[in-house]
Amino acid sequence: MTSPTPAVRDRVLSLTSRHLPAYVYDLTALRGHAATLREALPERVELYYAAKANPEPEILTALRPYVDGYEVSSGGELAHVAKAVPGHPLAFGGPGKTPDEVTAALEEGVERFHVESEYELRMLAELARRAAPGRRVAVLPRVNLPLAGGALAGSSLAMGGRPTPFGMDPGRAEPVIRMLAKGAYPQLELRGVHAHLASGLEAAQQVAVAESVVTWAAGLGVRLDEVNVGGGMHVDYGDPDRRFDWTAYGTGLARLTERYPELTLRIEPGRALTAYCGWYATEVLDVKPSHGEEFAVVRGGTHHLRTPATKGHDQPCSVLHVDGWPHPWPRPAAEGERVTLAGQLCTPKDLLARRVPAAGLRAGDRVAFALAGAYAWNISHHDFLMHPRPGFHFLGTAG
Repeated sequence: MTSPTPAVRDRVLSLTSRHLPAYVYDLTALRGHAATLREALPERVELYYAAKANPEPEILTALRPYVDGYEVSSGGELAHVAKAVPGHPLAFGGPGKTPDEVTAALEEGVERFHVESEYELRMLAELARRAAPGRRVAVLPRVNLPLAGGALAGSSLAMGGRPTPFGMDPGRAEPVIRMLAKGAYPQLELRGVHAHLASGLEAAQQVAVAESVVTWAAGLGVRLDEVNVGGGMHVDYGDPDRRFDWTAYGTGLARLTERYPELTLRIEPGRALTAYCGWYATEVLDVKPSHGEEFAVVRGGTHHLRTPATKGHDQPCSVLHVDGWPHPWPRPAAEGERVTLAGQLCTPKDLLARRVPAAGLRAGDRVAFALAGAYAWNISHHDFLMHPRPGFHFLGTAG
């Protein structure tokens, strides 16, 4: 939704100017969304949260009752998530794992390793022999599958089906998988295969991708316990009220589990789980015209909320009008119907939303940017110009 929840609205309006900007997370809304999502999935579909989307400890803790584990993609994420939600299963993925990171993951008892290359497989086998003697480490080779029929058309970010640093081409992955199945590395156990191919896909596309991946994996003719079809569920920043159709997706995955009863499917959403619970709240500092367009300069900017600059969109937002004006100088106000919202950075690229319907917007009013619960603060260039960092508010209980 574009309008903040009542709890978020009340908190934003209660904050003083010196406590803005701020991230405000509605943990009650997050838990409700996670429960709905979990209910839509078949029993033999495991749900892991991709911690890279938002690794705040309160977010990780709030999701704990609804997820089967967490996917991490670096040694730093591994240590952070293991501390925030101790004892919960972890899967370690991502390209370019270092020997130190792999050793730390082995010592932490990571449940699964997503293997990105033949080199990484050999490294893991040797380090497992040293760091985890007597233990068989579960691995899922990651495969970069080409998909016919435009299954990835419209994706916002393709990690497969074309040249990328992610995973192995099928012709290289197949002998690796067969070698593992034959026990070539006694310390490694072939658990299944992993194929996260794209982000920003609708439910029907996600089902088609899952069907292609599972059909390819089943055709290998080796024993597999699970197939990880990744995440990348569409989040619509242009229409935040329109959400990914989890019911249709769950129905499609159910058909797959019926067709392949020996397999467990695993998905790893990130953005689609947490984006809706977060808001970036700030205050209008100035309103002024420029060559026929009106601009509102707000506290903060894309050094706090990098998402619109990264994805090239306008961040959905809601204006919260404030009646009082504490200063003796005149209060600037918009004269037209639409205003472009810019931050404090010395670059014309510091735009949060363009031509927003905001008639009567004045300095001192608040703006709450929606869909800020994922890939927002944690991907931003925080220290550019050295403005103060935002506050963080978590509404509701994490547990």
